[in-house]
Amino acid sequence: MPIRERGPVTSPASTSATLGDAEVRALRADFPILAEHVGGHPLVYLDSGATAQQPLAVLDAVDDFVRHRNAAVHRGAHTLAAEATEEFEDARATVAAFVGARPEEIVWTTNATEAINIVAYGVSNASVGRGGAEARRFAIGPGDEIVATELEHHANLIPWQELAARTGASLRIVHLEDDGTLREDELASVIGERTRIVAVAHVSNVLGTVTPVERIVALAHAVGALVVLDACQSVPHRPVDVAALGVDFAAFSGHKMLGPTGVGVLWGRRELLDALPPVLTGGSMITTVSLESAEYLPAPQRFEAGTQKVAQAIGLAAAVRYLEAIGMERVREHEERLARRLLEGVSALPGMTVLGPPAGVDRGGLVSLVVDGVHAHDVGQYLDEAGIAVRVGHHCAQPLHRRFGVTATVRASTYLYTTEEEVDAFLDRLASVRSFFRVAR
Repeated sequence: MPIRERGPVTSPASTSATLGDAEVRALRADFPILAEHVGGHPLVYLDSGATAQQPLAVLDAVDDFVRHRNAAVHRGAHTLAAEATEEFEDARATVAAFVGARPEEIVWTTNATEAINIVAYGVSNASVGRGGAEARRFAIGPGDEIVATELEHHANLIPWQELAARTGASLRIVHLEDDGTLREDELASVIGERTRIVAVAHVSNVLGTVTPVERIVALAHAVGALVVLDACQSVPHRPVDVAALGVDFAAFSGHKMLGPTGVGVLWGRRELLDALPPVLTGGSMITTVSLESAEYLPAPQRFEAGTQKVAQAIGLAAAVRYLEAIGMERVREHEERLARRLLEGVSALPGMTVLGPPAGVDRGGLVSLVVDGVHAHDVGQYLDEAGIAVRVGHHCAQPLHRRFGVTATVRASTYLYTTEEEVDAFLDRLASVRSFFRVAR
């Protein structure tokens, strides 16, 4: 049987509704990497928007499975295979409950990018007649439209560009206001009778913008379109109920929510997953195979061809249990408080421009900024020399950066283990960057 997992150092039952800084400092003991030093400086990790760190509960769960129950799932009749399959499916149920879904609606993928591509290529397969009568609802072609937004990560833009190229459909874009929010007038005008798919990020990985998902769903469903949600920056950081949101598909990645790399999730409404033609084919996703044809299992197995990422899925379930023990509303409140501290601190520094909604507007716990006269990569290196890890570049969102007339930004992103002292260390170092590069006036 699985080992008893380590939980957060502090007991959530004995804490306040707020995840205070003292509690955060205590739970940091669960994350060994946070005790590391970089160049002689204590690590200040402000890049959780790219990859979050893993607590001991996750490291232990993966290690225990590999040491004691490692076997192929859904294939063997021996004891190890049965135990591995049970734990693998228990992990599916754990993740499903975390996002308000049923287990059969959770498809294991390598990451969110693969999850979105499964939908896009499944639609493409349906458009050339694969999947039979049930799949016809997905078929698109010339005259049909796919809608995305200007703030999308490349993973939720390029698959739709490719789908449009393969099918002859048109790709239309909802643009941004100067404050980084979606243009409300374009939502209503771009989503129309020809729209078949609307792809949107729940929270922007650059701007922190929280998109109006409920309104988008209402507009899309009014014309019979499907909504595909990139939930990579929302599921790890705030309570998310995919069924309550009303979207049709959603994707998120394990490595952004305290889990291992190499595992992601595609959620879809059961009736849609069962009708969507599979993309990856081979073993484990079939019922009957002849030399001429094959019949496929229902969801989720129809999308899980070949050997699965079993240890990674079990690690992700451990991460979910860790987050649940702390409480996602508390995680959200903590990050929003740190985001306000970041925004106010950066805004008080001369020569700094912040992209995205201002303080007081609902936004994710990250800040992307431009330093006047200093390239983002130079800023990142200057911070790294003090042990401060941030993300620099276009963050897989080149069209968004182009919209604001910049090629790259510096992004500081927080998580449940980030302290106010770390935010202040970042702000203190950032305050001297322009004088260091001799561009301050």
